[in-house]
Amino acid sequence: MRAPTGELPIRFENVTVARGAVAMLDRMSLTLSAGGPTVLIGPNGSGKTTLLRVAGGLLAPTSGRVTWDGLERVPAHRNAILFQRPAMLRRTTAANVAYALASVGVPRAQRPQRISALLALVRLEDFASRPARSLSGGEQQRLALARALARDPAVLFLDEPTASLDPAAAKSIEDVVKTVAANGVKVVMSTHDLGQARRLAGDIVLLHRGRIVEQGDAGTFFGHPKTEQARCFIAGELLI
Repeated sequence: MRAPTGELPIRFENVTVARGAVAMLDRMSLTLSAGGPTVLIGPNGSGKTTLLRVAGGLLAPTSGRVTWDGLERVPAHRNAILFQRPAMLRRTTAANVAYALASVGVPRAQRPQRISALLALVRLEDFASRPARSLSGGEQQRLALARALARDPAVLFLDEPTASLDPAAAKSIEDVVKTVAANGVKVVMSTHDLGQARRLAGDIVLLHRGRIVEQGDAGTFFGHPKTEQARCFIAGELLI
């Protein structure tokens, strides 16, 4: 892993994503800067996944623009996105990582060392020869993280990476996120788990109905929310 260079900040400038008459993102302006993880929170349908897909270049805005360090392009191989239910290739754990390395042009001679380092990072070194599809759900998610990190991303997008995982498996994912962030990779992730948001976030973005309700430093957000909607959401109340 290496620290980001010229990719950040990522800026959303008056971005709208519409599906028919429904705005998934509604005239959103947001800056994602270098630093600790940015954690997206909000109820189902608030726009978290759409925001991640747009930022990562998987979905084009209906209007507005997204820039990486001022340029309207997503840097090749410098971002990676991990969804809730990643697909496992019909091959071993190590071969899944090897495929990811090959896909971004890592020379064959360098792959064994990179595979070992990535599997150690996600604590799967003892599972290298095991078929990936025989791993548990948490182990598969850690393998998916290793494949994403094979891209050597400056920015790592995570969409509910611990959804449906038990506490031990979730902690393993969180440990990897902390390590990755400490090594200079910008992490942007969504979660429904406010405890996880408190543990991981450098800053928080609260979304509702495709709009930003409140954003800011995580300590300030949780300790002194500025809006009634943020106070309600932190208290576990529903946003209607």
